[in-house]
Amino acid sequence: MKKILYLLSSAAVFIACDSRTYEEISDNTPITVPVKYNSDVKTIVDNNCIGCHSAGSFKPFTTYTDVKNNIDGILDRIQRPNGDPGKMPQGGSLSQTQINTFIKWKADGLTEN
Repeated sequence: MKKILYLLSSAAVFIACDSRTYEEISDNTPITVPVKYNSDVKTIVDNNCIGCHSAGSFKPFTTYTDVKNNIDGILDRIQRPNGDPGKMPQGGSLSQTQINTFIKWKADGLTEN
């Protein structure tokens, strides 16, 4: 009887384990409203990029124009897989919603206001 209970509980634990990736369980809801720099993108940049990309750095992202002119490189870097040495931001990752915000901003024409 103990063996049966052990096997059933082991099977239940095994079946209950889920091996989905972060990308599969993260919020990937499409953004349906227009995205603008000042109201949507700037906060992400200020909180995740300015630490390394401040004025005077190699690639500053301190203004709308800086970010707009570098959007293709930004999109490339923020969408790289974890472990890629060129992935940005260094030491972490943006959420899929934040990445989608950049993608939608570009699709919407990179508007400022």
